[in-house]
Amino acid sequence: MEDVSETTDERFTQSFDELRSARPYGSRVEPVTGPVADWATDFSHMEEEWADDCYRIQDDLRERCPIAHTERFGGAWLPVRHDDVAEIAYDTQRFSSRSPVVGNFRPPLDLAPVGGVPPISSDPPFHHDARKLLLPAFTRTAVGKLEPATRAFCHRLIDEMGDAAVVDAATDYAQHIPMRVIAEMLGFPAEDGPKFRQYVEDTLEGINLPPEERLEKVGKLFDYLLVQIRAHLAEPANDLTTYLLEAEIYGQKLDPFHVAGTMSLMLVAGIDTTWSAIGASLWHLAKTPSDLERLVAEPELLPTAMEEFLRAYAPVTMGRLVTQDMQWHGVDMKAEDWILLSFPAANRDPAKFDRADEVVIDRAVNKHAAFGLGIHRCVGSHLARMELRVALEVWLERFPHFSLADPDAVRWSTGQVRGPRTLPLRVK
Repeated sequence: MEDVSETTDERFTQSFDELRSARPYGSRVEPVTGPVADWATDFSHMEEEWADDCYRIQDDLRERCPIAHTERFGGAWLPVRHDDVAEIAYDTQRFSSRSPVVGNFRPPLDLAPVGGVPPISSDPPFHHDARKLLLPAFTRTAVGKLEPATRAFCHRLIDEMGDAAVVDAATDYAQHIPMRVIAEMLGFPAEDGPKFRQYVEDTLEGINLPPEERLEKVGKLFDYLLVQIRAHLAEPANDLTTYLLEAEIYGQKLDPFHVAGTMSLMLVAGIDTTWSAIGASLWHLAKTPSDLERLVAEPELLPTAMEEFLRAYAPVTMGRLVTQDMQWHGVDMKAEDWILLSFPAANRDPAKFDRADEVVIDRAVNKHAAFGLGIHRCVGSHLARMELRVALEVWLERFPHFSLADPDAVRWSTGQVRGPRTLPLRVK
């Protein structure tokens, strides 16, 4: 009788070998980097100026050119009004999600409707069923079971800081929390955190690398995933990896690329977004003593303040691809043009939010778009909120007084997920 686990292992090995031997696919363009002369006609989210203060740029564009354009990346558009962002997010017919990361090559059309990292890269009708598979792992009940270990881990991270007067809250604290949580959910070794960081940087901050080099880096990620998949085939566990290996869609086991793509999505998006949200929240409190003092005095206000941090410092911008030549709100879009769907810009639109450019930690009504809009709204929003809340509760408990040690030393990430990568805080 054929060994099912061995057959499955061979199927994954063959699929991943095909990936490693594949040539870069789809349409490609040469990398375009360098200073931006006019953000309305030549924007680039990969420049340091964008990373340092994208809000100033978006506010300016909203006043004079609410739908910016660039020839970089083979042509892309940047809407910055809330209603425009929402309209595109809900329009799955004219804007495809098959490649959510804007870069220097576009995956081929035949990847739709699944995409490379389902369900975030999937279009209807496949998206609904791929997303439905993940829902049980991200309910409030399931997430609640992870909270005690998350809280204990946050305390341990602070314990490991010792008596240091200045710590890097990004590299010593924020980044490790989602790494540990995602590793636990997937059943990966907790000590592999540094590898996860490299995969995040390769995927989101290396988009101007030559496609061959990008594919090589993706191959390294898939090599790692294959090791974990083999371990789970040999010894199934009560975790998300085993769940994906055993799951079915339309009466069949998931395709190897579906399994690996979803696992890579958890690693990359599940880590970088929350890492960035935690860091940005701590950055705000460090530079705003009045808000810090109030939260320490009124800890019950934290859930409301947390939503405001998510609105004001929403980390995620998503990519879409135009599906057909068309005129949209007065501009001529071409099939395969990128759309940079900026939820941070939507959250700062004064037409949608009162005092949009201010951080109001007791904002009563806050229907922000930090977790996205439409069918792709973040499936892990309960998890992200839990991690952010616990990380802030523990930090404020242990460090009720802290400040920026050197404001000029704070470094923000470039690309589609924005958050502090260096955040030196004075804690004593």
